[in-house]
Parts: sequence; C-alpha cells; structure tokens
Amino acid sequence: MATTYRLASSTLIHTPGLVAWATNGCHFEDDRPQIMKVMTATYPGVPEAAMEQLLIKRVPFTIEGETLVFTAEDN
Repeated sequence: MATTYRLASSTLIHTPGLVAWATNGCHFEDDRPQIMKVMTATYPGVPEAAMEQLLIKRVPFTIEGETLVFTAEDN
C-alpha cells in the first residue's frame, strides 16, 4: 500500500528548496541522521521511512506551485 504526501511551503519554508538541500545532503551518509531529524521535525506528518524514500530518491515527486507531492510505500 502507498500513501501520497503533500508538503506545503510556508512564509518561513520553501519546501522545494528545503528538499533539494536535504536530498543533496543525504549523499553524505554521515549527515543523514541529522538531515532526517530536521526533515521529520519540519514535516511531522511524514513518517521517517517515507521521508527517507523521498530524500534518497527512491520515489519521484512533483512540484505543484510551492507544494511538493510524492507517494511512498508504507512499510
């Protein structure tokens, strides 16, 4: 089963830019735990397993305006 997530931007956070930063940072395995901590705290409705699928590019995403949309497999 899969779940679709919509990560909206706010006046303080531009989601597409934040995800681009986090995806780049996840290339460095030593940095992943801290990046995951930041991202799951910023988007508490997204489980860590789904966030990991997004950030290490296991699942595609689309940008709708300033909202990032992706579908992740439930574990």
